[in-house]
Formats: sequence, structure tokens, C-alpha cells
Amino acid sequence: MTQIKLKKGEGRTVNAGGLWVYDNEIDEILQDGSELKPGDPVRVLAFNEYPLGVGFYNPASKIRIRLLSRDADADITSDEFFAARVHNAVEYRRRIMDDLGSCRLIFGEADYLPGLTVDKFSDCLVVQSLFLGTDRYKEKIIDLFKRELAGLGLSIRGVYERSDAKVRLQEGMELTTGFIGKPFDTVVTIEENGVKYRVDVAEGQKTGFFLDQKFNRRAIRPMCRDAERVLDVFTHTGSFALNAAMAGAQDVTAIDASQPAIDMARENAKLNGVEDRMHFECGDAFAALEKKVADGELFDVVILDPPAFTKSRASVKNASRGYREINLLGLKLVKDGGYFATCSCSHFMTPELLEAAIAQAAHAAHKRLRQIEVRAQSPDHPVVWGMENSYYLKFYIFQVMEER
Repeated sequence: MTQIKLKKGEGRTVNAGGLWVYDNEIDEILQDGSELKPGDPVRVLAFNEYPLGVGFYNPASKIRIRLLSRDADADITSDEFFAARVHNAVEYRRRIMDDLGSCRLIFGEADYLPGLTVDKFSDCLVVQSLFLGTDRYKEKIIDLFKRELAGLGLSIRGVYERSDAKVRLQEGMELTTGFIGKPFDTVVTIEENGVKYRVDVAEGQKTGFFLDQKFNRRAIRPMCRDAERVLDVFTHTGSFALNAAMAGAQDVTAIDASQPAIDMARENAKLNGVEDRMHFECGDAFAALEKKVADGELFDVVILDPPAFTKSRASVKNASRGYREINLLGLKLVKDGGYFATCSCSHFMTPELLEAAIAQAAHAAHKRLRQIEVRAQSPDHPVVWGMENSYYLKFYIFQVMEER
């Protein structure tokens, strides 16, 4: 196996628990006589030749190596290696989740399979592969998942690939979507927290549905039980809004910029028998909130679940401004004594930055916030210390009171 030695003073990220080696950290490539090709396994050495682990190499990416094991002698191409990774991932989720009906089975680096996401929606799997090394083995990994799940009595009828994220281009890979194996109906019905959803795994956002908010959706239900009016902004296919209606809210308004998402949200409302208590609006969230503020509307509960306003450190300042503005508008719509849930799904927007934006918005709206809960992504999307990108979702629930 080719060995790659790092420069003196480099490898701090790896030593702190991370799995990435960047191009500018590499000192020299110690050839073993064979040609080093993109996607090949390599052993990583510190400057003093202390072994740091083994991973896959990609000269097209700034992240030149992604480690799969700290054991420098591990055979990361073997069936046994991948079988162990798959077994550990399923066993972890079997223990920490309510059920395995719909959940994330692989969360990339957090499961030591870099760049790979596998989501389970009822009896279907959705795969997103963003890294050249593991991309070569994705079909083997899928077969191992089918076998592992079958051992738990969970059969898989179809697999769909959603490797259409632009980051693949940065890895020197083409975008690809489609069936892995036999075609199947890609609109799947799942159930989560007692709520049924129709999920389009081929056309929906990301892999079809945002599984990471599962327990956060459940967390807003108590404050929606006796609510007269609830507002869910960036509703996607109605997830928070449906939880509010199912909890007993009398009137729920859901807003999203995507007409297909709103159409699916309406379907989901009918599927759960709550269409008579739900109203859907398609349009820009900022404009819709500004109009509601101007019209003097007020709600018992307001929920904001925006997309990531930043995907790089360079745009964090602008993102902070966006989070401050959207939270200001949302807070102005909450009745005195009502409730407010807000979040960010960008790992670049740290808790400190997000809390500062919320605090500034509350001050500008002349509101006092009583914190009820601070939450993160559901545990099937595990946060691994040392891998800062694995902690991305910050979710806050407040009671809102007017300043007096």
C-alpha cells in the first residue's frame, strides 16, 4: 500500500478526531512500486512516520485523503471490513431509535464511511455517494445492508441513488441518479411519530425527506395541543405543520417556496385526516412573513425551519443577517405568552452565532425569551466530537413574552 507522509506540524485535525487530510498537509508520497490511482487506499503517516490510519486517496479533491480506519493495517477494501461497518451502523440505530421504519442508516464520516449517506424510508433505501473512494463500493455496501436488515426481519424492495449534489464535481465525479437494481414506485408512504407522509425519494429535496428533525417535530407537539393558530414556515412537505395539527391545533398555516412540496403537503394532510384544519401558501417566506406582520396577524406558535443560509465560512456574516431578519419577523408574529421554535441546519452557523442572531432579533422585536429546550439532529445523525461538520442542526424552543 502506498504511504503518504504529512508535513511537520500538520495532521492536527486527524489527531483531534477528524478524518480528513487536505492537499496542503502532504509532504511526500512514498510509492510502493505500484501506480497510485484515484480512489486507491493509502496509509497516512505523521511527519515522524507514526501511522495515523488508512483511507482512500483522491488527487482531484482538496480533501486529498479521507480516513476509514485509525488501524493503519486495516484492509478497507475487504468484504469483512464493510460488513463490520454496516453491522455497527445498524446495531447503533437499533439501540438508540424508537424503530428502524425510517431513519438514516449511514451518516458519512460519523459512521466511518466518508461521503456516504444511506437513508431508509419504509422498505426502500436512498443512497447518496459523494466521495470517490467509497463510491466504488456502494453496491457492495447496499447488499450488506439488505442482508443485515433481513436478519432483523426488514426486507428492502428497492434502492434509489441521489448522488446529484454538486460536491461530486469537486471530487472529479459526475452527478448521477437512478435505480440501483430493479425499478420501483418512488413515492413511498412512511410513518413517523404517528404521522403518515408520502415521500418522493426520486424528486424530493436531498434524499426525499428530512429525517434529522424527527424528535424535534415531536418536541413541538405539547405546545400545539390547545393552540388556536400555528404557523409553520419553510414547511417542505408539511412535517412540523402536520405534527401541530395531529397534536390538536385548531388552525395551521404552512408556507413553502416550492409548489411541488406544497402539493405533497396537501396530500399528507389528507392522508392524516387533518386537511380541514390546515392552510397552505406557496411563496417566498420573507415576503409572506412581512405581509403577515403588516396585517397584524398573531399566532400561538410559530415554527421556522429554514434551509442553510450558509454553506461556507466566507458567507457566515451574511447568513447571520438572514437568520436575524427571519427570526425578527417570526417573533413579531407570536402572541404574548406564545411559543417560538427556530433552527439552523448549517454547521458553519455555530450555536454562539445563531444564539446571537436570535437574541438580536428578540431585542429588536421587544420580546423576552424563556428558553424551553435546546436540541440537535436526531441521533441517527450522530455528532462525533472532533468532526465539526457532523454537528450541524441547532434547534431552539422558547416561550415569547412582550417586554414590559
